[in-house]
Amino acid sequence: MSELITAELVDLDLSAGSKEAAARSLAERMAGLGRVTDLDGFLADVAAREAQMPTGLDGGIGIPHCRSAHVTEPTLAFGRSAAGIDFGAADGPADLIFLIAAPAGGDADHLSILSTLARHLMDEEFTGALRRADDPAAAAALIRGDEPEAVTEAEAGPEAEAVTEPAAEPEPAAKPETDAGPEAKPEPAPPFKIVAVTSCPTGIAHTYMAAEALAKAGKEAGVELVVETQGSAGFKRLDPEVVAAADGVIFAHDVEVRDKARFAGKPTVDVGVKAGVNRPAELIAEVREKAARGDVSAPAAAGSAPMDRDGEAGDGFGTRLRKWLMTGVSYMVPFVAAGGLLIALAFAIGGYGINKAPSVAEHFVWTESASWAALLFQIGSVAFGFLVPVLAGFIAYGMADRPGLVPGFVGGAIALTVNAGFLGGLIAGLIAGAVVMAVQRVRVAPALRGIMPVVVIPLISSAVVGFLMFLVVGKPIAALQKALTDWLSGLSGANAVILGVILGLMMTFDLGGPLNKVAYAFAVGGLANPNDGSLKVMAAVMAAGMVPPLAMAVATTVRGGLFTRTERENGKAAWVLGASFITEGAIPFAAADPLRVIPSAMAGGAVTGALSMAFGCTLRAPHGGVFVVPLIGQPLLYLVAVLAGTAVTAALVVLLKGLRKTAAPAVAAPEATAVAGEPAGV
Repeated sequence: MSELITAELVDLDLSAGSKEAAARSLAERMAGLGRVTDLDGFLADVAAREAQMPTGLDGGIGIPHCRSAHVTEPTLAFGRSAAGIDFGAADGPADLIFLIAAPAGGDADHLSILSTLARHLMDEEFTGALRRADDPAAAAALIRGDEPEAVTEAEAGPEAEAVTEPAAEPEPAAKPETDAGPEAKPEPAPPFKIVAVTSCPTGIAHTYMAAEALAKAGKEAGVELVVETQGSAGFKRLDPEVVAAADGVIFAHDVEVRDKARFAGKPTVDVGVKAGVNRPAELIAEVREKAARGDVSAPAAAGSAPMDRDGEAGDGFGTRLRKWLMTGVSYMVPFVAAGGLLIALAFAIGGYGINKAPSVAEHFVWTESASWAALLFQIGSVAFGFLVPVLAGFIAYGMADRPGLVPGFVGGAIALTVNAGFLGGLIAGLIAGAVVMAVQRVRVAPALRGIMPVVVIPLISSAVVGFLMFLVVGKPIAALQKALTDWLSGLSGANAVILGVILGLMMTFDLGGPLNKVAYAFAVGGLANPNDGSLKVMAAVMAAGMVPPLAMAVATTVRGGLFTRTERENGKAAWVLGASFITEGAIPFAAADPLRVIPSAMAGGAVTGALSMAFGCTLRAPHGGVFVVPLIGQPLLYLVAVLAGTAVTAALVVLLKGLRKTAAPAVAAPEATAVAGEPAGV
């Protein structure tokens, strides 16, 4: 492996007048050593990265950088400008310029070296030494980290003594405690604990510089701060126990934080990555202030799921499979909501024949409602057309991260082509993820690593997935999908009622969890090619999902004494959540008293699902609750089904909680009135 930087890559008298000229001057040195194959192509990638966010940092530093297919190996060039060059930093021009070039598929070892350099840039002694360097070879050695220890110790000798002095300061602070006697010693207050996540578009420099700045500021502020860097060298999730124990969270990022739901419900500061580099102490103070005020981030939204989990250590295959499927479903749901509601509105405005309207690109009359209905229908149809590819793509993404996206989307699109539908997309996603994971295990020569993620893996995995979907599994799945569709179309009488019971139980068993999402995905999958049976399934699923939160709202209203004050407050919100078909509104009640709430919810959900099917209710909208009642077939009977299930669940919850109160010892009755409804031993 070549050295990251050599004397030939150092210019201590950089004369460029602009950041573009500086990048070109340093890149020419890389090209002269054969580390950049296409100078103009590489500079275009540098400029594209610079356009995303300026790379200047406070302290006179510029770090233009990018990942590029025109780079043969990770390389660093360094230039020192006497006049200074503007890289967009708030405190003025930069005199130390580092051009970082990483190949498109740079390996973790090289990228970890780059991250180490990024952390060193936060060290004033390091940057000061670079400003004093008078020899390119010495500057390159300093950047590589192989400066002789004897020299650095000699230079830092007097300062090292000064550094040790603060360590003796705690001793005088301990004297006042001894005056009061050993028994009066107060227990030291536990330190404030913060977890942080840093990330930037390329995951090379700012990611690690922000982490180092936050860690250093945390030490100075006397807080425990642990950082998760989501960079190009990969990332390791923080220990769940560390996250759970944290008093606050800092997100310093310019790309989406992975698995963000882990941090929900804690005081959170959310800023760009440069804020983490430039003002870490302010961010720490801000999160402490939020914690003191009790400000917390919102819980994860209904239907959300972790971005891309391959399972925590120790998870079994079943657990990891559930996470993969939930990832795909969570990304599919927004397309469902957008496309399904637009189609439902189109039917409401233009009638069910609007699906035969000509393309609005060719025929649109501004004053005709039919044209507007056709517009809504055609937009919604386009959005709905992404359901299966998105499902497959993000199942593969959950299994194999970004390399799984291409074969996953390709497999999902083929599933639509061969009429394999929702089931085909699910299988395609699993196949794509498995193929990519298999390819990633193959050991390749270092020279090929750069093209693996952008050429080899997408090429091989897409070809394999396409072959399997077109010629092996696609047709059998399509036949199964057709059989299922025909069965739903022919549902009537007892069979339909039994299916309604099953769907109602699934929707209410885990209140928005995996089983709930499987039933929901099954229902919305049928909307892609709707028939009478699939529309009945959608109606039963939404009706049953509304029951748990509505029932908790009713129960806390009619028998508030059986619930805590917090639960009664949650009950007020549950009215809206239930009416909006957000089943997760019942989770706080189930978490506090699962043995009474969950069975009650399942009983009510089963009743509602059965009644909805028996009444022949239909629904073309995938979401909306009571707000889409005009789009429901048999709307009055549909509301009857929802009210019946709500009444059953509320009655059972009140009955079971009342029995618990009755079973409590009579001696405890006076105390119980003071803490009405507190859980007692579930």
